[in-house]
Amino acid sequence: MQTHPAQALASWREEKRSAWLYRVVSDAESGSTRQVLFLELAKSADAQARLWEAELRKLGMPPPSAFKPDPRARLIAWLIPRFGVRPLKGILAAMKVRGMSLYAKTQPHGIPTNLEQMRGEGHKNSGSGTLRAAVFGVNDGLISNASLILGVAGAGVAADMIVLSGAAGLLAGAFSMAAGEYVSMRSQREFHEYQIALEREELDQYPGEEAAELALIYQAKGIGVEEAKRLAQALIADPDRALDTLAREELGLNPDELGSPWGAAISSFLAFSIGALVPLLPYLLLTGPHAFLGVLAATGISLFGVGATLSLFTGLNAMLGGLRMLLIGAAAGAATWLIGKGLGVVLG
Repeated sequence: MQTHPAQALASWREEKRSAWLYRVVSDAESGSTRQVLFLELAKSADAQARLWEAELRKLGMPPPSAFKPDPRARLIAWLIPRFGVRPLKGILAAMKVRGMSLYAKTQPHGIPTNLEQMRGEGHKNSGSGTLRAAVFGVNDGLISNASLILGVAGAGVAADMIVLSGAAGLLAGAFSMAAGEYVSMRSQREFHEYQIALEREELDQYPGEEAAELALIYQAKGIGVEEAKRLAQALIADPDRALDTLAREELGLNPDELGSPWGAAISSFLAFSIGALVPLLPYLLLTGPHAFLGVLAATGISLFGVGATLSLFTGLNAMLGGLRMLLIGAAAGAATWLIGKGLGVVLG
């Protein structure tokens, strides 16, 4: 299938932009082992740009005489020395600056020395990340609906109005959380799929250059030059494994764990609903002042439990974590109750 001149020109510009940004990143990493890596990656991108220049000539279109970075690239280049590479790694990866997996907050323990270990690298904390997201979802529902119910109760309205407000708060919050999570996960997945598609296209176009880039990244992780080249060549020989490895090592992605937008939306809906149901139940099961006291008791116990659970991820003492969350929730509930009380007096 013949390449269209416009596509070849766009690919040339993309490679030249990557090379330009690699040198900016290299300057920002001056004095570190990453500086040499990004200089070599810049040379590799320039070499790939020359392949597109040759393709343009074959198509009867002279390549541009010089590369001029676009405004977006100039903006990123201005930000890098001021904020560092790590905070911008997502944007840089989207602009075909590879090697961003080196800036992952958690690196696998030890240096991989064989193909199976290379395949095993990736995101290994997805389970704990899902659990933490679920706990935060429960906490959001708990605090927001408890605050809403306490605020309405403070205004002195009838119990049925409190139940109606609590049910509305549960449904509105749960659907809002689900919609937001769906859009967020959908956008993230499309972005990652686009990046992987670019890697697939590059692997088909110039596998040798991709192997060279992969070897450079392995060298930056401490593997010897010859061993890094051998591993890269062996991986590139298997297209499926090569694409998986390039996604992990160049993009810092795990192709098997891109996430499901519907799964994230449903999980978010359920987590928020569970939390929001806790302060509503006392008004469904009890009457009079017992219902209000039930809200305080149920919400307080649940907040303490959420804080203690979150301590598993933060390393904080469980008792301190529980008390901190209880105090935060109590402050939010007291504030909304007082506001509701004031509005009830003014409007009543």
